[in-house]
Amino acid sequence: MTTPEIVARVERLSAALRELTAPQLNFIEAVVKQFRRPFLKIERNPASDLVGAAVLRDFGDVLRMHHCFSKEALSKDRFEYAFEKTLFLSGRTAAMAASRTNRGHDITVDGVPYSLKTQADKGIKEDELYISKFMELGKGHWSASVRDLRGLRDQFLHHMNAYERIFSLRCLSKAPTHWRYELVEIPKALLQEASEGKLTVCRDSTQSPKPGYCDVTDAAGNLKFQLYFDAGSERKLQIKHLRKDLCTVHAQWEFATE
Repeated sequence: MTTPEIVARVERLSAALRELTAPQLNFIEAVVKQFRRPFLKIERNPASDLVGAAVLRDFGDVLRMHHCFSKEALSKDRFEYAFEKTLFLSGRTAAMAASRTNRGHDITVDGVPYSLKTQADKGIKEDELYISKFMELGKGHWSASVRDLRGLRDQFLHHMNAYERIFSLRCLSKAPTHWRYELVEIPKALLQEASEGKLTVCRDSTQSPKPGYCDVTDAAGNLKFQLYFDAGSERKLQIKHLRKDLCTVHAQWEFATE
């Protein structure tokens, strides 16, 4: 905006502020104070085709504003909404999925469907991604056999047909006054390597049916990631030990709060 436009906008806001109560002004002051505090780190991957300068700045402001009023990491639903809004403001075409219970994509950006995840677990690791619930596995028949695990893996591979890109917003530090986030893209092609992974049934488990793993390794036998077919009450698929060096970090934000 030009300087006259900014001045006019500030004057309108100033007039509106006079109509607010003292507690409402306290909330406004908290946000303004946070916005005036500099980031400890704000950085985008120069090769990112998603996070430009505007998205980097605006999404960082969303994170800072969120933590003016919350000591919890940004949740998945708030991430989806904030991501859609900041992409739209930057000139991109972005729309969240119509259904909140959609089993496929979460948001469409410039015609491309995305799946969005968040990670903020207490034991989060810098160099590994963990997705506690990548998808639900359903309540169908499931016995302790590799054949059944193969069918569950096929569900996982079919699920990814509904989107082209996968992103995880990770909260690496959630100390009371120090927050650190990163936006990581998980290559879809990497997860599709599970089609050749090694399936193992956890026969010693007390769960019924038995859970299982699918290990995906590189040529040297080093683990790339694991699929864990959780046979608990939720019947969910988890992704464990996903190496971050096989993914792309698009942006990072680090800031302090009071």
